[in-house]
Amino acid sequence: MSPLIAYYRVSTQKQGRSGLGLEGQRAAVKAFAAAEGFEIIAEFTEIETGKGSDALTKRPKLLAALAHAKRDGASVIVAGAYGHSRFRELILGGMTQHLITQTARCVLLSH
Repeated sequence: MSPLIAYYRVSTQKQGRSGLGLEGQRAAVKAFAAAEGFEIIAEFTEIETGKGSDALTKRPKLLAALAHAKRDGASVIVAGAYGHSRFRELILGGMTQHLITQTARCVLLSH
């Protein structure tokens, strides 16, 4: 099985307290990993907005997930981090480009 780092995110404290979205993200990632032959070796959860040019500096757990993946040669799956408008970053750069360039393989899971 290939190693996989899971990163889950919600945007607001209210979502984080309620668990809104986090359990669904975990279930989707677990199903994906099982279906595709990945073993989840670490999980990181963050409650933080994806807005702003400093979005990466506001996400210490994302940085930790990327460092863990680099150290262990693992892929990263990012759940709950992308709205439709942010998908443009794949072409234009920004957070998506950073995620793709900082891991050996990056798997994105849209919500």
